[in-house]
Amino acid sequence: MDRLTSMAVFVKAVDLGSFAAAADALEMSGPMVGKHVRFLEERLGVRLLNRTTRRQSLTDAGQAYYERCRAVLSEAEAADAVVSDGLSEPHGRLRVTMPALLGRHCIAPLLMKLARKYPRLELDLSFGDPIANIVEAGYDLAIRTGGLDDQSGLTARRIAGQRMVVCGARSYLRTHGKPKSIDDLTAHQAIIYHRSGRVRPWLFPCEGSPPREVMPAGRLRLDDLEAIADAAANGMGLAWLPLWLVRERVRAGVLVPLFEGRPEFLYDCHALWPRSPRMPPKVRAAVDILAADLPKLMT
Repeated sequence: MDRLTSMAVFVKAVDLGSFAAAADALEMSGPMVGKHVRFLEERLGVRLLNRTTRRQSLTDAGQAYYERCRAVLSEAEAADAVVSDGLSEPHGRLRVTMPALLGRHCIAPLLMKLARKYPRLELDLSFGDPIANIVEAGYDLAIRTGGLDDQSGLTARRIAGQRMVVCGARSYLRTHGKPKSIDDLTAHQAIIYHRSGRVRPWLFPCEGSPPREVMPAGRLRLDDLEAIADAAANGMGLAWLPLWLVRERVRAGVLVPLFEGRPEFLYDCHALWPRSPRMPPKVRAAVDILAADLPKLMT
């Protein structure tokens, strides 16, 4: 067996916590992962992993070997980069996780454009709730909006800001009146975004100060922004939504934006990827196209 390949398999098994997870990430069988680890153990004459039916753990020798393997693999990637950086076009499988609605409307179309440009690039896209640890889950890239949590082991780049607007249907505004200031919102019915057990406040920029938070009141609590836009279009209340989501409804006159002329709050949108000495060409290309084109979709 190739020792460098076996070292890479061993590191992946340790990082992901099981042979099965490593097999999925590396697209090989579980027994083949075990074969690579046994090859190293037999070559070294020591046990690297203690394994039971429920868990695995590194031995003392395994821990020391794991650290050196990571360093060796990092140096091998850096050596490859000397030759391939600037010459290698994006290729291989690119695994990306992103919020479902933003992903479908904005991110995926740009990545499809990238895939059309580079025929050797494969896309593996996941739409849904944020993954707690993208490194352990085996993702190459994650797209996140709002504030960032723990970024240990990750590199982050701001790629866009999504403008948030308050809007409502003409039928609602005829019945309840049009709020002229943020203070007037307390007298109106809101359609509330409720996710992960909490209500998200509406935010409004204040020059030289933190954004003003407004906790809306209303009868409807939904955990899907598209459903909130539909409810607002049906006159059920006011909504605070990304402009890219409601732009066509605004153009068609289905929704009316409020507080025009006042600066909108910008929700930052970031790309995050596992930190490494060399940024893979496929990740670099994806981040670059998102940073160049995503702001055009959000403004």
